[in-house]
Amino acid sequence: MTDPWLVVGLGNPGPAYAGNRHNVGQMVLDELARRAGVAFGSHRSRAQVADVRLGVLPGGAPGPRVLLAKPLSYMNVSGGPVASLAAYLQVPVDRLVVVHDELDIPYADVRLKRGGGEGGHNGLRSISSAVGSKEYVRVRVGIGRPPGRTDPADFVLKDFGTVERKELPWLLDAAADAVEMVVLEGLEAAQRRFHAPVG
Repeated sequence: MTDPWLVVGLGNPGPAYAGNRHNVGQMVLDELARRAGVAFGSHRSRAQVADVRLGVLPGGAPGPRVLLAKPLSYMNVSGGPVASLAAYLQVPVDRLVVVHDELDIPYADVRLKRGGGEGGHNGLRSISSAVGSKEYVRVRVGIGRPPGRTDPADFVLKDFGTVERKELPWLLDAAADAVEMVVLEGLEAAQRRFHAPVG
């Protein structure tokens, strides 16, 4: 049997943060759980988890086992719960996927990469430190730069605007597709699809 995958959606805990741009990673995991028809439950690693078979393999067999995880810690200390889950499941770093908001990507775009810098994202920095590696896959969900002189720290902790909310279901759907494609077909295939120019 192949190793399971661990897919982590970053955000802050509690209803006050649920609609924030910073929580878009957790929104994507909610979409993946909805597709699989499962609910999240608590886990001793300080995360909400859902155990799913993601996607469908050629021939109709269920896709690989994936643990969806939403840390119950604040974003800046996400690494502890992620490292605990990875150790508990014995998930190697090449089967760890982190879904997160990304200021440096235009709103509604999805980009993927393995490794590299954290770009000032404290959630990623915490995970890299806790798991001892940067070589995990990142599904980067574009939220765009803040308008005018708005502080980025304030921007990410506000809910999506009215116009953004109209596109949000499409964005969450695309990011969930990207996660499924990484698990089923590999990072390179997902990059080819999501990084291709439109038109």
